[in-house]
Amino acid sequence: MKTVLLVIAALAVASAELVNIDWSQVKPIEEFDHYWARIPKEWQFLRELTPSRRITNGQEATPGQFPYQVLVISSFENGAALCGGSILTRNYILTAAHCVFRVQIGLAIMGVHDRTAFEPSEQGINFEASGVRVHEGYSQTNIRNDIAVVRLNHAIDFNARVQPVRIPAAGDSRHFAGLTGTASGFGRWTDSSTATSAVLRYVSNPILTEADCLARWDNNANLIQPQNICVSGEGGRSPCHGDSGGPLTIAEGGSSVQVGIVSFGSTAGCSIGMPAVYVRVTHFRQWIVDNTDYA
Repeated sequence: MKTVLLVIAALAVASAELVNIDWSQVKPIEEFDHYWARIPKEWQFLRELTPSRRITNGQEATPGQFPYQVLVISSFENGAALCGGSILTRNYILTAAHCVFRVQIGLAIMGVHDRTAFEPSEQGINFEASGVRVHEGYSQTNIRNDIAVVRLNHAIDFNARVQPVRIPAAGDSRHFAGLTGTASGFGRWTDSSTATSAVLRYVSNPILTEADCLARWDNNANLIQPQNICVSGEGGRSPCHGDSGGPLTIAEGGSSVQVGIVSFGSTAGCSIGMPAVYVRVTHFRQWIVDNTDYA
């Protein structure tokens, strides 16, 4: 573990060295015990199964298509985890609480399309545990309030492939049902591979009403609540292991608006057609503003 900490610290010094990350030491967050501690007891047996881990019909992004995308590496006592995130401001990124809960040190990588090759637009910036603000209502034993913001050790330099995302305006009460939601990330995407994708990929599907999502999740109100937003799993299209914390956006006014944060999906597999569940950004907008320099 000390090796991973030192690697992360060293790589943040010069982004040109990011290609030297030993990706074999970085696992999707879904492989850590504290991820599963959030899952209801009756589903724990699914951890021992080997689900289909495919994002069917997902597409490789065009370089620069998602300039707000962040690749988050969090170092814990028992290993380094891969998650997604989004750029809020020059100083802050947005992610899921379970991606950074009790993190020791971390690295945020922006402006990268192929995570295995150095690209002139990319930046790697460290963050410390002291810079992480997890929602005060989050607990590692449930899936509520799964949101966190992270203050980076120094400011992001914006360029054509590194830009902040917009979040809905104050007072926006829309539920976004019927609109197309797009999720992006470096998570697993093939049935045969246990590795995460080397390039940024994305999937798009309709956003569901809360009632439709509840119906698909056996009307379990302990899982699906107004603080969540759900996206159809039609065609097996879904975020998967390693995509946690990443953005769900809609297209509006010629740009992307983030309406969700990848929180959880069916533990039986990513491609079985179940709706993916996200943190609803509008529900936590004031909390985001209060805990960052987002204006």
